[in-house]
Amino acid sequence: MRKFLIWKYKYISEQKFVYILSILVGLLAGLGTVVLKNMTHFIQELLEGKFIKEIHTTLYFVFPIIGLFIVYLLVKYVIKRKIHPGIPSTLFSISKRNGIIERYKIYASLITAPITVGFGGSVGLQGPAVTTGAALGSNVAQFFHMSTKTRMLLIGCASAGAMASMFKAPIAAIIFAVEIFSLDIAFASLIPLLLASVSAVVTSYFFLGTDVLLRFDLQDEFQIKDILFYVALGIGTGLASVYFSKIFFKINGFFDRFKSPIKKLIVGGVAIGFMLYFIPPLFGEGYGLINNLLIGDHAAAIGNVPFFDHLTENIWVIIVLLIGITLFKAIAMTTTFAAGGVGGIFIPTLVMGSVLGNAFAKIINNIGLDFHVSESNFTLIGMTGLMAGVLHAPLTAIFLIAEITGGYELFVPLMLVSAISFLFTRYFISHSIYTLELAKRGELKTHNKDKNVLMLLNIDKVLETNFISISPDMYLGEILHKAVAKSSRNNFPVINDKGEFLGVILLDDIRSIMFDEKLYNKVQVSQLMHSAPDTISYENDSMEAIMLKFKTSGAWNLPVIKKGKYYGFISKSRLLSAYRRKLIDA
Repeated sequence: MRKFLIWKYKYISEQKFVYILSILVGLLAGLGTVVLKNMTHFIQELLEGKFIKEIHTTLYFVFPIIGLFIVYLLVKYVIKRKIHPGIPSTLFSISKRNGIIERYKIYASLITAPITVGFGGSVGLQGPAVTTGAALGSNVAQFFHMSTKTRMLLIGCASAGAMASMFKAPIAAIIFAVEIFSLDIAFASLIPLLLASVSAVVTSYFFLGTDVLLRFDLQDEFQIKDILFYVALGIGTGLASVYFSKIFFKINGFFDRFKSPIKKLIVGGVAIGFMLYFIPPLFGEGYGLINNLLIGDHAAAIGNVPFFDHLTENIWVIIVLLIGITLFKAIAMTTTFAAGGVGGIFIPTLVMGSVLGNAFAKIINNIGLDFHVSESNFTLIGMTGLMAGVLHAPLTAIFLIAEITGGYELFVPLMLVSAISFLFTRYFISHSIYTLELAKRGELKTHNKDKNVLMLLNIDKVLETNFISISPDMYLGEILHKAVAKSSRNNFPVINDKGEFLGVILLDDIRSIMFDEKLYNKVQVSQLMHSAPDTISYENDSMEAIMLKFKTSGAWNLPVIKKGKYYGFISKSRLLSAYRRKLIDA
């Protein structure tokens, strides 16, 4: 490797080598996605066998528990590490770990996601595909000793490759990488993204042919008379996006009460089994449901729903069932995650949006008004609205649906619904499901360069511990001999026997009395110390919060508290110097 790196340094420029690596990670991400798809379809075909198919509805109770139990065994005894949610985990690695992603994440989701989805888990494969691709991109960069900036870029390239391979939509894939991972749009980064996206799509075509997950040729043109209905759809998808996000966190919060993963598995597995039994379209990812709705076959989309078989000729029963699918898709997806399943939220968002859009069009067409709208168009644009709202990725939503349809005739309603849904959801929920928890902790990378620089700073890099601490019962003479005489600092933290921070003494506080020997055995620390202008929490304060504390307090040094005990100081000068260096490198 050393010889190769020397040869590369002599004969291949850094830029050209990045282009080569972007093609490589695109190829690997494409292969990972192909493996995910094929493994999932293989498991589903096994479960759709002739014998099983005859009693398939009954087995909906059992399949999810079996799948979740297999995943639990694999995680505990094979992988032996917790599998965190895919895209949020990748975002955390970008924000706080300089793009370092553990090697086990290359195969962890690759093994567990197909089992989760194949056995009926109501989640998608897009998140695991991106996780696998991002881990590949990070580890390829580490293997060739690339810089942090290049490592970040290759993670974006691999993520774009996974998206491009999944949907055969290379343009949407590039926008996805930029929008979700907050990559800088510059020529130097755009070319690698293009190369990765194209190489991933070519890989997908090579192994899977021309088959696509969502096959649809646009049939109906956009009609300007439908514009108000699209506005209403935008508001409806915004409401659904808020519901989707709220239910996601509420169900996860409920399952967090169970400390035992087995209890989570049983409760979640049984709940999913009930939902799948009564609403079979919730089984697995749901591409069949979307495709059937796009071609207008709502009977095939809904399937055999218990107790409703003889009522499906009534269009209002169909509409009620579609609304039920919309509501319960979010519940089934979140329950799958909370019970220990591995998957993504991207495709469930598409499913929920398509069903909502289709139901919305059916209501308009059957409510008795003298209007008729295209159900297929509303199905497509419903997907855009949910993606824009839930994922906070309006551009990805627009271009993905535009590429899927093979044309841009629907660009006006796509943009309109996407913008309304995004703004409506953003008003109630400031961040997407991917980013909300990271944003709360100040660990989210955004397109704001100043905030990104602060977030990339490590508190340990600016922490100073060479301060001599003193106890509250020490006398002035002891302070001078044991602290002032031996310290090069002007701050002396006052610490009790338990290591807790009580206050601080500055050299200026004792300057006027430090040469008065009569006071050496009379004046104690407890009489001289005062509170610090503010304190920094090692565990809770982000760099942005720390900078704000310096601004509001006017202090030049602030003490750091870790686990309730004094840990050191951070100085404003050192923090600003670190900020400037990081800003130059960014």
